[in-house]
Amino acid sequence: MFKKIASDALGLSDIGKIISKEDFDKTQSDDFVLYEDGEKIHFLIKSKSDEYCFTNLALIHLDGEKATSSKRNIYRYDYYKNPVANVSIETAGTIDLDLEIKFTIGSVPMSIDIDKNEGEAIADLYKSLVAISQIQEHNSTHAGFAQDSVVTARDMLRDNRFHDNVISKEFAEIANAAYDWYSSKYEAHTRKDFKDIFDKYIQN
Repeated sequence: MFKKIASDALGLSDIGKIISKEDFDKTQSDDFVLYEDGEKIHFLIKSKSDEYCFTNLALIHLDGEKATSSKRNIYRYDYYKNPVANVSIETAGTIDLDLEIKFTIGSVPMSIDIDKNEGEAIADLYKSLVAISQIQEHNSTHAGFAQDSVVTARDMLRDNRFHDNVISKEFAEIANAAYDWYSSKYEAHTRKDFKDIFDKYIQN
């Protein structure tokens, strides 16, 4: 009886369970969080074969090929390199035991089955992922604007010529200016840390 209670508490059934903050350190995912770099777990779903660990910096997925095997493939999807998109929830029917949250991270589709009693908490995760997706889409649009502005400037200057006696100096100035421009726009439109988003929406 005790083993069954412990199993349910830690989400060891086939259907995913949400792990409480007090039990984050009892999961395998905890070992792969970059605490040294300020990374923190905000939401964790665990089933018998998988763990989905949402931190402020990344989704860490421990993928168990078989529920009966202790082997895991560990995948890390940093948000700044893997945008979140297509977030949806398939709610549970009258006789269903689970609901499903779906999204794409980078080019990888995710589909996670959750105990239907966890619907309120999953709604918090849904809102967090939607908010992240919206921010990333906004930043991507503005990064595109920055790229277009450089192309426009290049076209306007295409007919200009370097002065023969100062070609090295002018080339260096243009190269440095371009580097500084791209660097500043990258920093302005690339967000790596979404701690404030998870703090805003995650209530459990």
